[in-house]
Amino acid sequence: MVVVFVLIALAALAAFAGLHYYAWRRLVRDTTAGPGWPRRLGTAVFVGGPVLMFAAVAAERAGAPFLVQRILAWPGFLWMAFSIYLVLALLVGEVVRPLLRRVLDRPRSAAPPAAAAEGPAQADPRPQTEPQTEAQVPGRATSQATSQATAQVPDPAASPTRRLLLARSVGAAVTVAAVGVVGNGAYGVLRGPKVKRVTVPLAKLPRAAHGFRIAVVSDIHLGPVLGRGFAERVVDTINATQPDLIAVVGDVVDGSVADLAPAVAPLARLRARHGTFFVTGNHEYFSGADAWVEHVREIGLRPLENARVEMGAFDLAGVNDISGENYDEGPDYTKALGDRDRSRAAVLLAHQPVMIHEAVRHGVDLQLSGHTHGGQLWPGNFIADASNPTLAGLERYGDTQLYVSRGAGAWGPPVRVGAPSDITVVELASKQT
Repeated sequence: MVVVFVLIALAALAAFAGLHYYAWRRLVRDTTAGPGWPRRLGTAVFVGGPVLMFAAVAAERAGAPFLVQRILAWPGFLWMAFSIYLVLALLVGEVVRPLLRRVLDRPRSAAPPAAAAEGPAQADPRPQTEPQTEAQVPGRATSQATSQATAQVPDPAASPTRRLLLARSVGAAVTVAAVGVVGNGAYGVLRGPKVKRVTVPLAKLPRAAHGFRIAVVSDIHLGPVLGRGFAERVVDTINATQPDLIAVVGDVVDGSVADLAPAVAPLARLRARHGTFFVTGNHEYFSGADAWVEHVREIGLRPLENARVEMGAFDLAGVNDISGENYDEGPDYTKALGDRDRSRAAVLLAHQPVMIHEAVRHGVDLQLSGHTHGGQLWPGNFIADASNPTLAGLERYGDTQLYVSRGAGAWGPPVRVGAPSDITVVELASKQT
């Protein structure tokens, strides 16, 4: 198993290095006339970017001093997103390049010889006693001169100036496109999530609970990049919806309580008539789940650690994330759901969508999840979709419905492309008359 992992890691590293070399060749080597400071500067960027990226990931995973994490996070994680869209834009550029080359290399029509411009040659009225030489025949001389002139015109395709112009034109367009995509994606994250509203009918829900609203928030990912200011925007957005209940379904943090307690503090302002409930995500286990469970309890959130509460009209249950199995704290569906009255509607908070299959077996009516980020960075949505039963939104599995939020924040690059962040207000609807 270790050997397989090492081989996969080496293959991924080789692919990563190859793609960066390809981007360097197109954007640095091909756009510079020769060795000099522009090429050295471009090379430094393509070496420094990946180094910062790996350093940012390693610093976060190793629990480096928080200041070091913050210094490395912004440039390192932004390079991660930028390099993805730089390579994708370059691949599009490979399609466009032949068309531009055809336009630039189109030969210009040669200017007509002076004799041809003056009109047809007039015959010499004087009698000719000697045959004309080849040079004295006007038509033949003109043809030969034109042929010689054409032969002396250089092949435009071989022109270094035109090759450089083509490389620089494509390189500039590719860079602008990648910067635009990443910049727009970062703005979408930093401005905060938007509110989505979804109505979910439940057959067992009493008529008295019709219209009960649950604000679902997941994947806030407070850490070296997204901090207290972002948490305040999330809290303000949730409170503005005036929900009956708030469900925080995991991945609130990327770091320790000691480092992130100030960033998490605004969550104490969450307000809902029936309270705020929390379940762990996989990133809580990377960050010290036990300490975080106690901390969120102290600031007013109620953890559901394989537990259930009766909300009056329905049961609300929560299970630990499956990553907790590595810490002997995995999900326990029997403990959370085993002895309940199945004639009552049940809503389950579970971080990962893959937990839906156990929810179906235990007769859950609705599972609320996050984790996928909706893919976060296109085309990563295809990978996330293949790894999860539902990428985002509402789907039905037998008698159980699953709603997956795209999440409020972002992991790694503070960038989203094709997967906008959200906070979802799920309104429960009764089918009973």
